[in-house]
Amino acid sequence: MFNKSTVYSYRAQQHQRNRIIKIVCIFFIFFILYNCLTAFLFSVWVIDNDTMHPELSSGDMVLFTSFNLNNTFLSKSKIEENLYQFKRGSIVLVDLRRNMENKLLLQFVDTFVRFFTAQKISIFSGSGQYYIKRVIAVPGDEISMQNYIFRVKTPASPYSLTEFELSERPYHPAIPQIPVEWDDSLPFSGNMDTLILGIDEIFVISDDRSNTNDSRTWGAVNSETITAKAVLRFWPVNKIKLF
Repeated sequence: MFNKSTVYSYRAQQHQRNRIIKIVCIFFIFFILYNCLTAFLFSVWVIDNDTMHPELSSGDMVLFTSFNLNNTFLSKSKIEENLYQFKRGSIVLVDLRRNMENKLLLQFVDTFVRFFTAQKISIFSGSGQYYIKRVIAVPGDEISMQNYIFRVKTPASPYSLTEFELSERPYHPAIPQIPVEWDDSLPFSGNMDTLILGIDEIFVISDDRSNTNDSRTWGAVNSETITAKAVLRFWPVNKIKLF
């Protein structure tokens, strides 16, 4: 006799296998869509420090638009006409992974980690590869700093202006109090000699000027390392803001 319980068990197992395959396929499709969205359209970043205080604080969640899609379809000259798709005063994502050798495998692993942690954890978090900074100057600009405030002379201007005059949106950096005995010969005095940016050089800075983990210590960054621009802080709800 044909054992009905065996037939049922087989069908149940087959149904279970099909269900698992279906779940895996749905997950894979969702993962591909997620990567397409974050690579070409937008990504969400959770601020994990106060280097951009008071504009951004630790725990804030910010939506960034990606430049990768435009970089794919626009020529280099066209991008340059648009000031590299960001302007002086923009808050941007600096991705120093682009300077790494064998970066593809590491970026792939990092994508999985960020996917499973809702963008909160990155394998590069502790290695100084991602930075959220403000653009102060673009290629051809002549910049200097006094008392933690930058002055920028653009190629089209005969005189320099403060960083605030060249920004489309107002912002208020945190200026540290310097001891009276602190002078220009000491590190991080708040002053910087005049610097002229070369081709593809972008000068990015922290809003908390007591934190110097930015172009003041690295030097100007290549435009290709700037991959996205902040457009919206959506968390916490009482601090929602467009940039």
